[in-house]
Amino acid sequence: MKSLLICLLQCCLANLVAVAVLADEPRTPNVIYILADDLGYGDLSCYGQTKFETPNIDALAQRGMRFTQHYSGSTVCAPSRCALLTGFHTGHTVVRGNAEVSPEGQEPMPADTYTVAKHLQSAGYKTGLFGKWGLGAPGTASEPLKMGFDRFYGYNCQRIAHCYYPAFLWSDQERELLWGNVASHKHDYAPDLIHDQALKFIRENKDEPFFCYYAAIQPHADMVAPESYMKKYRGKFPPETNYPDDYYLGQSEPHAAFVAMVNVLDDYVGEITAELESLGIAEDTLVIFSSDNGPHQEGGHAPAYFNSNGPLTGLKRDLYEGGIRVPMIAAWPTKIEAGSVSDEISAFWDFLPTMADLVDQPLPGKTDGVSILPTLLGKPEQQQEHDYLYWEFLEKKGRVAIRKGKWKGVRYNVDLDPKSPIELYDLSVDPGEKNNVAAQHPEQAAELSRLISEARTMSANPRFNFHYQRK
Repeated sequence: MKSLLICLLQCCLANLVAVAVLADEPRTPNVIYILADDLGYGDLSCYGQTKFETPNIDALAQRGMRFTQHYSGSTVCAPSRCALLTGFHTGHTVVRGNAEVSPEGQEPMPADTYTVAKHLQSAGYKTGLFGKWGLGAPGTASEPLKMGFDRFYGYNCQRIAHCYYPAFLWSDQERELLWGNVASHKHDYAPDLIHDQALKFIRENKDEPFFCYYAAIQPHADMVAPESYMKKYRGKFPPETNYPDDYYLGQSEPHAAFVAMVNVLDDYVGEITAELESLGIAEDTLVIFSSDNGPHQEGGHAPAYFNSNGPLTGLKRDLYEGGIRVPMIAAWPTKIEAGSVSDEISAFWDFLPTMADLVDQPLPGKTDGVSILPTLLGKPEQQQEHDYLYWEFLEKKGRVAIRKGKWKGVRYNVDLDPKSPIELYDLSVDPGEKNNVAAQHPEQAAELSRLISEARTMSANPRFNFHYQRK
């Protein structure tokens, strides 16, 4: 009997020691990635915006690191998001354009596509997507729940996401009808519903590692915000130019609507950070904020009025800096230096390898990205550099761009002429790409042209290849 009691005591002691060891082990951090839609490099006050303020996003930057040379995956929605989730640039991604399908959605990724959500799932994370998907129509092989997400609430189709008061949203794999919008056309502001579900996901998973991909739809057209926000800015940004009800919803006050939309998004960011503080998990959470591409000029929005691309040239659908260089902020209390600024050259396809590094779980294959975790943690001497960054865009007669160090190469009209001349810019002295120096640096121009030809492979989908119209 005595020996049995001793054995039981030893077992209890061993269990207590094991629990204590586990309690002392550092928790793998939660990750919240907030992706704005069509927000320009100059649309945040911490990046130079002067006509209005973004106090909550600015506060996020003050608590963390602000990147000055971060790039989106593409210059339009779907391929940019594909690059973010898969770790490949658009010379290798399976989605390279906004290919629409009827009646709802965009063309899918293959079923075996490896995503950051799948990787974090394998590392024990709960994963949720809230907002816009745009990477596979309902019923296809690449719905969110088939691509690594445990929870999905929002828009499957980026085309339907143009409407801020839709007839329905998706909750996992079921349509959730919004009868108020069907009856009145303006009852339930969809971003509010999406935001509430994201906060619920954070609260429900506060005790275990989670990945929340928050794919907001602001400030993409339609130019619509709730009246409570519109009245704050009505009449403050003259002159207003009425935008007729065309492809997008008519808007008589597009300037006020744009600022109101950004204000809504900024408030959402503030509520997320406040929720993390309230739950006591702020120090266990890495929050990243960025945008999917440069500013749009649709639905009445006037990016020139707001200097939405800051000092850069180009807008959405351009491969000049204004179309692809985007704000990026990363905050992680006690881990990322508060108020720091990084000029590290980085891109969306770095997100997957960074997450693999964060959870210390290797990827099953290669990507085009590099982990920027050393930069985030203040260890620049350990940071691997990119050989180059590459983009291609199939619309607008075909466009490609490449960056290697300080040099940026841009070629337009490549679908008409595969040997169209390359423009060359030295971004270290000319970030606005005002002076094409290809004639002064022919060897550098030739080197970037060679790299462009090596940077891409043919897509299995002919719609994502140049010259497919004539084949």
